Amino acid sequence: MAELQVMALSHIYSKGTPFEQTALRNVTLTIPQGQLVGIAGKTGSGKSSLIQHLNALLQPSSGTVLLDGKDIYADKKARREARFRVGLVFQYPEYQLFEETVYKDIAFGPGNMGLSQEEIDERVREAAGFAGVEEALFEKSPLELSGGQKRRIAIAGVIAMRPEVLILDEPTAGLDPGACSRVLRNISRYRRETGSTVVIVSHSMDDLAAVADRLLILSDGTVVMDGTPAEIFSDPERLEGLGLEVPKATEIAMALRRRGIHLEGAVFTHAQLKAAILKAKEDAKC
Repeated sequence: MAELQVMALSHIYSKGTPFEQTALRNVTLTIPQGQLVGIAGKTGSGKSSLIQHLNALLQPSSGTVLLDGKDIYADKKARREARFRVGLVFQYPEYQLFEETVYKDIAFGPGNMGLSQEEIDERVREAAGFAGVEEALFEKSPLELSGGQKRRIAIAGVIAMRPEVLILDEPTAGLDPGACSRVLRNISRYRRETGSTVVIVSHSMDDLAAVADRLLILSDGTVVMDGTPAEIFSDPERLEGLGLEVPKATEIAMALRRRGIHLEGAVFTHAQLKAAILKAKEDAKC
């Protein structure tokens, strides 16, 4: 598996023109093997620019990215290797589905890797299982399916390449709550069973609170907060100052505490909120 290191990374769009815009400013961070990292920040904070550097889709203005200590921008071979080892799922990836059947769409990436048909078939079925795509759908056209099904098919197409790092840009955007929960469960299961590194960009603090080990908060092209969900959500005023919301569970806990109800511990998931309320009720009886 792979460790990613971002070293003094900066990126300037349209440099030297009247449209010059700095997207990233001297970003340095390490994402260890097997970690599930959530990235948040308001629009224009640099989230999408950062993740597109992690598999060499964008060339830095300065700085670099290391994959297991090797510069992914060293040469064409290094960039190609990075794109196989670091899989990137764009926001609304279902719009990129183009094959006649679900099976062929999931098989497209492995097919480009020069694998045997037997190996491609194994990967398609494995990836479909991780992404929650039923094999009964394999011969259907992706265009006939629901938004949630299309999203899972698109994710399966990247998982089928067996990336050591899986990066997802807003994987639950536009999905209903049920489809959103299924996608998050599938991503967590994939990480748990493969040991892969996973990076999720999301505007939903509830989603990130539910699955992430670590959160990176970006603002104006820099990482301004870096810590566990408990650490990040313990400072809701700072998050609000950055134009971000806290999870709904945290909002409710804050409101209850303002009313004088003592809730123990960090509260940023629904399970934690339920446990804290039940404990407060039990304590009140004593």
